[in-house]
Amino acid sequence: MSNDTFNLNKEQLIQQSFVQMDKHLQGANYTQAQKLALTCRILFDNGHDSGLAGQITARGEQPGTYLTQRLGFGFDEICASNLLLVNEDLEVLQGDGMANPANRFHSWLYRARPDVQCIIHTHAVHTAALSMLEMPLEISHMDNCVLYDDVAFLPKWPGVPVGNEEGELIAKAIGNKHALLLAHHGLLIASSSIEEGCILALAFERAARMQLLAASAGTIQPIDPDLGREAHDWILRGQRSAVTFAYYARRTLRKGADCLQ
Repeated sequence: MSNDTFNLNKEQLIQQSFVQMDKHLQGANYTQAQKLALTCRILFDNGHDSGLAGQITARGEQPGTYLTQRLGFGFDEICASNLLLVNEDLEVLQGDGMANPANRFHSWLYRARPDVQCIIHTHAVHTAALSMLEMPLEISHMDNCVLYDDVAFLPKWPGVPVGNEEGELIAKAIGNKHALLLAHHGLLIASSSIEEGCILALAFERAARMQLLAASAGTIQPIDPDLGREAHDWILRGQRSAVTFAYYARRTLRKGADCLQ
């Protein structure tokens, strides 16, 4: 490293690092279906298991379509080959079986947010515990700043989200943010890619766990808003999400690669 960098300010060093990341960080070459299956397995391995609850979807190639898991399969059973391609009415276009009827709110959210390519909803245990307290997620540690000022809160539980009313409510509640905490329910991620969605879901559950631990010991102190936003933008970059996803994929694939089939 050249000593010239000692004359650069923080913003210049950040921008230089972004250029280097975009040049050197490489994700893994998986299909959309493989990425979705890997996300199911990764989240299962990291505390997002709740039986058959939760849905993960990604937009399909044709407008108004998306990939999702088959109802009756747990996250640990999802493979690229048993995913379903459905339309907005949850009619199966490719694959066997049926989608989770609770996927209806995904259709509403995809309609409301053209920028969203992947939606993740789980009942991860620490997030679910926090939701029982009707408390918003607090981001007060640098590791969690990928979600800083980027998590909405829905304080009212609308019941089982299979109706159009729930879809409208959830789509409105998340607004333009990447994440939503649903009281008495769980988490929701709306991301620009499958890789980003997976990383945000992992960060959400970790932040919820840390919040419960910290609150049990004392009062959580806020971080400086400018520094929180700086850290958010530092972490939430496409190449960083891709390479982090590739790392978690390698961890999961060491247990077996059947999910890629």
